[in-house]
Amino acid sequence: MYLWFPLCAQQLGPSRKLDQCGLGIVVGHGAHTILLVACCTDRGRVPYDIIEGEAQGNAGMKRVLLILNCVLLAIGNCGGPLIMRLYFVHGGKRVWLSSWLETGGWPIVLLPLIGTYFHRRATLGPRTKLFYMKPPLFVASAVIGIITGFDDYLYAYGVARLPVSTSSLVIASQLAFTAGFAFLLVKQKFTSYSINAVFLLTIGAGILALHTSSDRPKGESKKEYLAGFFMTVGAAALYGFVLPLVELTYKKAKQAVTYPLVMEIQMVMSVFATLFCTVGMLINNDFKVIPREAREFGLGETKYYVVLLCSAIIWQGFFMGAVGVIFCGSSLLSAIVIAVLLPVTEILAVIFYKEKFQPEKGVSLALSLWGFLSYFYGEKKHSKKKQLPQETEMHQIPNP
Repeated sequence: MYLWFPLCAQQLGPSRKLDQCGLGIVVGHGAHTILLVACCTDRGRVPYDIIEGEAQGNAGMKRVLLILNCVLLAIGNCGGPLIMRLYFVHGGKRVWLSSWLETGGWPIVLLPLIGTYFHRRATLGPRTKLFYMKPPLFVASAVIGIITGFDDYLYAYGVARLPVSTSSLVIASQLAFTAGFAFLLVKQKFTSYSINAVFLLTIGAGILALHTSSDRPKGESKKEYLAGFFMTVGAAALYGFVLPLVELTYKKAKQAVTYPLVMEIQMVMSVFATLFCTVGMLINNDFKVIPREAREFGLGETKYYVVLLCSAIIWQGFFMGAVGVIFCGSSLLSAIVIAVLLPVTEILAVIFYKEKFQPEKGVSLALSLWGFLSYFYGEKKHSKKKQLPQETEMHQIPNP
């Protein structure tokens, strides 16, 4: 089935400008969409292969962005919990400060935004805008940011009470929440493989609840440990809601969603999440305590501030990677990548913090890996099925 529509110069991109409008046809959808020109200006038609090549180039760029954001997400997802736990292990006690650091590195996003602005300015002229975000999208991003700020607090509280290996596996339950909310909010379609993956990853996280006290840190009461456990589950549930909400925001945005706009959305979300946590810090008098805590920090005062700085940078990579993967794929894919990185976080926690690796953690890890393989095998099989009808459609279109 083909969709015909009026085609203007801007829709072909700056490298294939037309003086007038023509008539175009779209074949396929998503990253595989191919734009064909049926007729255009007096100067002649734009060849099919040129437009197809541009569409394939855009798809290639999207794959590059997906890989880049997966790398950012991997660094943040593995490094963030480790460095946050480092703060608590060596004497840090401020939960609101830790939650603030999760989004407090938002000024970093200004660097690529300014870079893309000067690139657009050189290409399109001085009238180009620094920011593309319109007021409705700004409000939506601000609301999501406040929710993220509360989620940051829940997660930081959990990390303060639980070993990294345990908190990371509990966070894997986020995938089940993401799947449910993605189905409700963005009508996510599921295959038998993705359902199997969600089930296995969720069961793997649930196994940890069978022996919750076996890896309780020394000097911590069972009540505090359980509070940390359930706060972490709450953080997983809330962020499982945030990811599809971000995807819904992309879909409902009344403007073209580009990667620079995604960076703007992430920056606004981080700013409002940071403001939320700043209020908590003010109420808890965290700003007054920071100098004293730095002097008493187990690794020394200088390293205290280094830990805080690195934490802010690494966590910003996590959030930028998460929204970037949603842009290039889906909220479910973002949650899958987060769950898939569990084995790396597990191994690093055992190496750096000498944490115990009980049998239930091993079972949970095995189920997580099984779920990961199931999901990506299903996605690969599904993508092959989608390519066959698109190739058939292409062969049926006559050459101009």
